[in-house]
Amino acid sequence: MGGEAEMKEAVLLLSGGLDSTTVAAILNSQGYSIRALTVDYGQRHIREIEAAKSVASHFKVKEHVVMHVDFSLIGGSALTDMSLSVPEGGTSGIPVTYVPARNAVFLSLALAFSETRQCNEIYTGINAIDYSGYPDCRPEFLEAFNRLARLATRAGVEGKPARVIAPLINMRKADIIRAGIAVGAPYGLSWSCYNGREKACGLCDSCLLRLKGFMEAGLEDPIDYENK
Repeated sequence: MGGEAEMKEAVLLLSGGLDSTTVAAILNSQGYSIRALTVDYGQRHIREIEAAKSVASHFKVKEHVVMHVDFSLIGGSALTDMSLSVPEGGTSGIPVTYVPARNAVFLSLALAFSETRQCNEIYTGINAIDYSGYPDCRPEFLEAFNRLARLATRAGVEGKPARVIAPLINMRKADIIRAGIAVGAPYGLSWSCYNGREKACGLCDSCLLRLKGFMEAGLEDPIDYENK
């Protein structure tokens, strides 16, 4: 008899939001062993960090690392600078909730994390269809980062580069939710609101996109809202 096949392994950037929770569920359904990386970047609240821990626990991930990088020292975003207000009721253009270079930093951390774990698949929940217009959520950014990964690491130079995979990047939010429900995504554990109150506000851009997705999917969002 032959030995058991080696389990596939992936690094997942797990924010605790709807999209990364969906990716966690997809990886789990495909038999991956997940090493989750969550970045506590000095954001307005810790609700999404708590959500990430709950999602990681739900899927019994192999490893969950919460890394601290203080973007509040940089400022320039309503998510890290308390002197700026989170806009409500929708926005146009690149909103003040954009955190400068956040995904570039997060993916760089994931790249280092994956190299030390000898894992060449990095998953992220970035999405470029129903999203807030952030420039670091676009396919062009993903393609550029994968080129960087081939050049910037020992693994890449030795011909075993890590690859960043964004399975949701070209999906509408309703389709993301349907796909997640099909593989058991625990959306009741996730958190998308930019505010950290007891209930999601229902008015910030992130809440509006999430609620619109559930409505278009014909499903009820399991979390509580102040305004719905």
